[in-house]
Amino acid sequence: MHRKDNKEGRRSMKCMFITVYVIGILVVSLVHDSCALCIKAAEANIRSGPGKEYEIIWQAYRFMPLQKVGTSLSGDWYAVRDVDGDIGWIYKTLVAGKYQCAVVKSQIVNVRKGPGTKYRKVSSEPARRYDTFRIIQKQGAWVKVRDEWNSVGWIHKNYLWIR
Repeated sequence: MHRKDNKEGRRSMKCMFITVYVIGILVVSLVHDSCALCIKAAEANIRSGPGKEYEIIWQAYRFMPLQKVGTSLSGDWYAVRDVDGDIGWIYKTLVAGKYQCAVVKSQIVNVRKGPGTKYRKVSSEPARRYDTFRIIQKQGAWVKVRDEWNSVGWIHKNYLWIR
């Protein structure tokens, strides 16, 4: 009976080792796969899993920055995290990693003609939470941005989530 307990103990340890090993590989894969992406399509569906058969859990719009946190086994879908920390899946052709994007994380923020508060506002309408931009330039704490209608202005980096 003592031998049976020992054999079961080894089997249990082996299963535990394999489980820890597999989890370790997944964590390393997710950390290694992390990079910044921007939505390049006018509109993109974020899904609950890596495929069109999965539920659409939210929609993202041009220049929305996303943090890539994983890749499907096929390599066609990316697991992504947004400004709120929510995670979903997006098809790889809908995003680009060649330029930087930003999203407004404050409720309202002024967009200025130059890099500082001494510059006038670009318009009477401020940027609002979740407005998205492509980054053109950075100067100190200020970021020159362009929206999808090609309007250009400057926003302080503290009001943006940049990836």
